[in-house]
Amino acid sequence: MSEIKGNSQYGTDTLTLIAGADKFNRWMYETIKPHCSGKILEIGSGIGNISQFFIKEGAEITLSDIETSYFPLLQEKFGKNENLKAIQLLDLSDKNPEKNYPEMIDAFDTIFALNVVEHIPDHEQAMKNALKMLRKGGKVIILVPAFQWLYNGFDKQLDHQRRYTPKSLQTLLESNGFKVIHAQYFNFMGVLGWFFSGNILRKKEIPGGQMKLYNELVPLWKVIDFFTHKIIGLSVIQVGVKP
Repeated sequence: MSEIKGNSQYGTDTLTLIAGADKFNRWMYETIKPHCSGKILEIGSGIGNISQFFIKEGAEITLSDIETSYFPLLQEKFGKNENLKAIQLLDLSDKNPEKNYPEMIDAFDTIFALNVVEHIPDHEQAMKNALKMLRKGGKVIILVPAFQWLYNGFDKQLDHQRRYTPKSLQTLLESNGFKVIHAQYFNFMGVLGWFFSGNILRKKEIPGGQMKLYNELVPLWKVIDFFTHKIIGLSVIQVGVKP
Protein backbone atom coordinates (compact mmCIF):
# COMPACT_ATOMS: atom_id res chain seq x y z
CA MET A 1 0.00 0.00 0.00
CA SER A 2 1.49 3.32 -0.96
CA GLU A 3 -0.45 5.29 -3.54
CA ILE A 4 -1.22 7.87 -0.85
CA LYS A 5 -1.81 11.37 -2.18
CA GLY A 6 -3.22 12.99 0.96
CA ASN A 7 -1.31 12.80 4.26
CA SER A 8 1.84 11.18 2.87
CA GLN A 9 3.68 11.29 6.19
CA TYR A 10 0.83 9.43 7.86
CA GLY A 11 0.96 6.93 5.00
CA THR A 12 4.68 6.39 5.54
CA ASP A 13 4.16 6.01 9.29
CA THR A 14 1.44 3.45 8.65
CA LEU A 15 3.66 1.46 6.28
CA THR A 16 6.40 1.48 8.91
CA LEU A 17 3.95 0.26 11.55
CA ILE A 18 2.74 -2.53 9.29
CA ALA A 19 6.35 -3.43 8.44
CA GLY A 20 6.68 -4.72 11.99
CA ALA A 21 3.69 -7.01 11.53
CA ASP A 22 5.73 -9.80 10.01
CA LYS A 23 3.17 -12.55 10.52
CA PHE A 24 0.39 -10.45 9.01
CA ASN A 25 2.48 -9.51 5.97
CA ARG A 26 3.44 -13.13 5.36
CA TRP A 27 -0.23 -14.15 5.64
CA MET A 28 -1.17 -11.63 2.96
CA TYR A 29 1.70 -12.84 0.77
CA GLU A 30 0.75 -16.49 1.18
CA THR A 31 -2.85 -15.65 0.26
CA ILE A 32 -1.97 -14.14 -3.11
CA LYS A 33 1.11 -16.22 -3.96
CA PRO A 34 -0.79 -19.15 -5.59
CA HIS A 35 -2.12 -16.73 -8.22
CA CYS A 36 1.30 -15.27 -9.11
CA SER A 37 3.63 -16.59 -11.82
CA GLY A 38 6.07 -15.49 -14.50
CA LYS A 39 7.12 -11.86 -14.73
CA ILE A 40 5.49 -9.98 -11.87
CA LEU A 41 4.73 -6.29 -11.38
CA GLU A 42 3.87 -4.96 -7.93
CA ILE A 43 1.82 -1.76 -7.92
CA GLY A 44 2.43 0.44 -4.88
CA SER A 45 5.47 -1.29 -3.42
CA GLY A 46 5.92 1.30 -0.68
CA ILE A 47 8.78 0.28 1.62
CA GLY A 48 8.67 -3.36 0.51
CA ASN A 49 6.46 -5.00 3.14
CA ILE A 50 5.16 -7.56 0.62
CA SER A 51 7.96 -7.24 -1.95
CA GLN A 52 10.42 -8.85 0.47
CA PHE A 53 8.75 -12.25 0.30
CA PHE A 54 8.66 -12.38 -3.50
CA ILE A 55 12.29 -11.33 -3.75
CA LYS A 56 13.46 -13.77 -1.09
CA GLU A 57 11.76 -16.66 -2.89
CA GLY A 58 13.31 -15.77 -6.25
CA ALA A 59 10.36 -14.32 -8.14
CA GLU A 60 11.16 -12.24 -11.23
CA ILE A 61 9.63 -8.98 -10.06
CA THR A 62 9.46 -5.28 -10.90
CA LEU A 63 8.58 -2.93 -8.03
CA SER A 64 6.70 0.29 -8.72
CA ASP A 65 5.25 3.27 -6.92
CA ILE A 66 3.94 6.75 -7.59
CA GLU A 67 6.05 8.07 -4.70
CA THR A 68 9.78 8.16 -5.46
CA SER A 69 10.80 8.87 -1.85
CA TYR A 70 10.50 5.12 -1.18
CA PHE A 71 13.00 4.19 -3.89
CA PRO A 72 16.29 4.68 -1.97
CA LEU A 73 15.07 2.35 0.77
CA LEU A 74 13.86 -0.23 -1.75
CA GLN A 75 17.23 -0.06 -3.51
CA GLU A 76 19.06 -0.46 -0.20
CA LYS A 77 16.94 -3.44 0.81
CA PHE A 78 16.71 -5.33 -2.47
CA GLY A 79 19.11 -3.82 -5.00
CA LYS A 80 21.62 -6.69 -4.84
CA ASN A 81 19.03 -9.31 -5.82
CA GLU A 82 19.25 -10.33 -9.48
CA ASN A 83 15.57 -11.29 -9.58
CA LEU A 84 14.63 -7.65 -8.89
CA LYS A 85 14.30 -6.38 -12.46
CA ALA A 86 13.54 -2.70 -11.81
CA ILE A 87 12.19 -0.11 -9.39
CA GLN A 88 9.81 1.88 -11.56
CA LEU A 89 8.03 5.22 -11.13
CA LEU A 90 4.47 4.43 -12.18
CA ASP A 91 1.13 6.20 -12.08
CA LEU A 92 -1.27 3.36 -12.82
CA SER A 93 -4.02 5.80 -13.79
CA ASP A 94 -1.88 7.58 -16.41
CA LYS A 95 -3.96 8.63 -19.43
CA ASN A 96 -1.33 7.63 -22.00
CA PRO A 97 0.63 4.59 -20.79
CA GLU A 98 1.72 3.63 -24.32
CA LYS A 99 3.66 6.91 -24.54
CA ASN A 100 4.84 7.23 -20.94
CA TYR A 101 5.52 3.54 -20.11
CA PRO A 102 6.07 1.81 -23.48
CA GLU A 103 8.39 -0.82 -21.98
CA MET A 104 5.58 -1.95 -19.68
CA ILE A 105 2.93 -2.66 -22.30
CA ASP A 106 2.26 -6.44 -22.74
CA ALA A 107 5.24 -7.04 -20.44
CA PHE A 108 3.92 -8.98 -17.42
CA ASP A 109 2.30 -12.29 -16.53
CA THR A 110 1.08 -11.09 -13.12
CA ILE A 111 0.22 -7.70 -11.67
CA PHE A 112 -0.78 -7.32 -8.04
CA ALA A 113 -1.98 -4.28 -6.11
CA LEU A 114 -2.61 -4.68 -2.38
CA ASN A 115 -4.35 -1.80 -0.61
CA VAL A 116 -3.66 0.51 -3.55
CA VAL A 117 -6.68 0.81 -5.85
CA GLU A 118 -8.80 2.47 -3.15
CA HIS A 119 -6.36 5.41 -3.24
CA ILE A 120 -6.75 6.01 -6.99
CA PRO A 121 -9.47 8.51 -7.98
CA ASP A 122 -9.70 7.13 -11.54
CA HIS A 123 -9.68 3.43 -10.76
CA GLU A 124 -11.33 2.70 -14.12
CA GLN A 125 -8.27 4.02 -15.99
CA ALA A 126 -6.02 2.11 -13.60
CA MET A 127 -7.65 -1.19 -14.53
CA LYS A 128 -7.53 -0.35 -18.25
CA ASN A 129 -3.79 0.23 -17.89
CA ALA A 130 -3.28 -2.98 -15.92
CA LEU A 131 -4.94 -4.87 -18.78
CA LYS A 132 -2.57 -3.24 -21.28
CA MET A 133 0.48 -4.15 -19.21
CA LEU A 134 -0.44 -7.83 -19.01
CA ARG A 135 0.24 -10.47 -21.61
CA LYS A 136 -2.66 -12.54 -22.88
CA GLY A 137 -3.71 -14.93 -20.12
CA GLY A 138 -2.00 -12.77 -17.50
CA LYS A 139 -3.58 -12.16 -14.10
CA VAL A 140 -4.29 -9.10 -12.00
CA ILE A 141 -4.69 -9.58 -8.23
CA ILE A 142 -6.47 -6.80 -6.36
CA LEU A 143 -6.89 -6.47 -2.59
CA VAL A 144 -8.99 -3.54 -1.40
CA PRO A 145 -10.83 -2.57 1.81
CA ALA A 146 -14.36 -3.96 2.09
CA PHE A 147 -17.72 -2.32 2.85
CA GLN A 148 -18.45 1.39 2.78
CA TRP A 149 -20.13 1.13 6.20
CA LEU A 150 -16.67 0.54 7.64
CA TYR A 151 -15.38 3.84 6.24
CA ASN A 152 -14.03 5.93 9.13
CA GLY A 153 -11.22 8.21 10.29
CA PHE A 154 -8.57 5.64 9.37
CA ASP A 155 -9.79 5.72 5.76
CA LYS A 156 -9.81 9.51 5.70
CA GLN A 157 -6.26 9.76 7.05
CA LEU A 158 -5.08 7.26 4.45
CA ASP A 159 -6.89 9.16 1.69
CA HIS A 160 -9.09 6.24 0.71
CA GLN A 161 -11.44 7.27 -2.07
CA ARG A 162 -13.82 4.40 -1.36
CA ARG A 163 -14.28 0.90 0.03
CA TYR A 164 -15.58 -2.02 -2.06
CA THR A 165 -17.92 -4.97 -2.10
CA PRO A 166 -17.30 -8.15 -4.08
CA LYS A 167 -19.91 -6.93 -6.57
CA SER A 168 -18.40 -3.46 -7.05
CA LEU A 169 -14.87 -4.83 -7.42
CA GLN A 170 -16.03 -7.46 -9.91
CA THR A 171 -17.83 -4.76 -11.89
CA LEU A 172 -14.65 -2.65 -11.92
CA LEU A 173 -12.59 -5.54 -13.26
CA GLU A 174 -15.07 -6.94 -15.76
CA SER A 175 -16.06 -3.55 -17.20
CA ASN A 176 -12.41 -2.97 -18.04
CA GLY A 177 -11.74 -6.22 -19.83
CA PHE A 178 -10.93 -8.81 -17.16
CA LYS A 179 -12.65 -12.09 -16.41
CA VAL A 180 -12.83 -12.69 -12.64
CA ILE A 181 -11.68 -16.22 -11.81
CA HIS A 182 -11.30 -16.01 -8.04
CA ALA A 183 -12.96 -14.00 -5.25
CA GLN A 184 -12.71 -14.09 -1.48
CA TYR A 185 -12.73 -12.01 1.67
CA PHE A 186 -9.59 -11.60 3.77
CA ASN A 187 -9.05 -10.89 7.48
CA PHE A 188 -12.39 -11.41 9.23
CA MET A 189 -11.14 -10.41 12.68
CA GLY A 190 -9.85 -7.14 11.29
CA VAL A 191 -13.47 -6.06 10.81
CA LEU A 192 -14.01 -5.98 14.56
CA GLY A 193 -10.85 -4.02 15.34
CA TRP A 194 -11.34 -1.54 12.49
CA PHE A 195 -14.99 -0.87 13.42
CA PHE A 196 -14.38 -0.60 17.17
CA SER A 197 -11.32 1.65 16.97
CA GLY A 198 -12.41 3.74 13.98
CA ASN A 199 -16.20 3.88 14.13
CA ILE A 200 -16.88 3.69 17.86
CA LEU A 201 -13.73 5.13 19.49
CA ARG A 202 -13.30 7.52 16.52
CA LYS A 203 -9.55 7.03 16.38
CA LYS A 204 -7.76 8.36 13.30
CA GLU A 205 -4.50 6.45 13.64
CA ILE A 206 -4.03 2.69 13.86
CA PRO A 207 -2.90 1.94 17.45
CA GLY A 208 0.61 0.47 17.48
CA GLY A 209 -0.03 -1.79 20.47
CA GLN A 210 -3.19 -3.14 18.90
CA MET A 211 -1.31 -3.94 15.68
CA LYS A 212 1.43 -5.77 17.57
CA LEU A 213 -1.08 -7.92 19.44
CA TYR A 214 -3.01 -8.59 16.27
CA ASN A 215 0.17 -9.70 14.53
CA GLU A 216 0.99 -12.22 17.26
CA LEU A 217 -2.45 -13.79 16.96
CA VAL A 218 -2.34 -14.23 13.16
CA PRO A 219 -2.18 -18.06 13.40
CA LEU A 220 -5.60 -17.95 15.09
CA TRP A 221 -7.00 -15.40 12.62
CA LYS A 222 -5.95 -17.65 9.73
CA VAL A 223 -8.00 -20.52 11.14
CA ILE A 224 -11.03 -18.26 11.52
CA ASP A 225 -10.59 -17.00 7.95
CA PHE A 226 -10.67 -20.58 6.68
CA PHE A 227 -14.34 -20.64 7.69
CA THR A 228 -15.27 -17.01 6.92
CA HIS A 229 -13.40 -16.06 3.73
CA LYS A 230 -16.53 -16.55 1.63
CA ILE A 231 -18.75 -14.62 4.05
CA ILE A 232 -17.07 -11.45 5.33
CA GLY A 233 -13.68 -9.82 5.86
CA LEU A 234 -11.96 -6.47 6.24
CA SER A 235 -10.67 -6.77 2.66
CA VAL A 236 -11.89 -8.13 -0.67
CA ILE A 237 -9.51 -10.04 -2.94
CA GLN A 238 -10.26 -10.79 -6.57
CA VAL A 239 -8.20 -12.24 -9.40
CA GLY A 240 -8.92 -11.27 -12.97
CA VAL A 241 -7.47 -12.80 -16.12
CA LYS A 242 -6.80 -11.07 -19.45
CA PRO A 243 -8.66 -13.08 -22.12
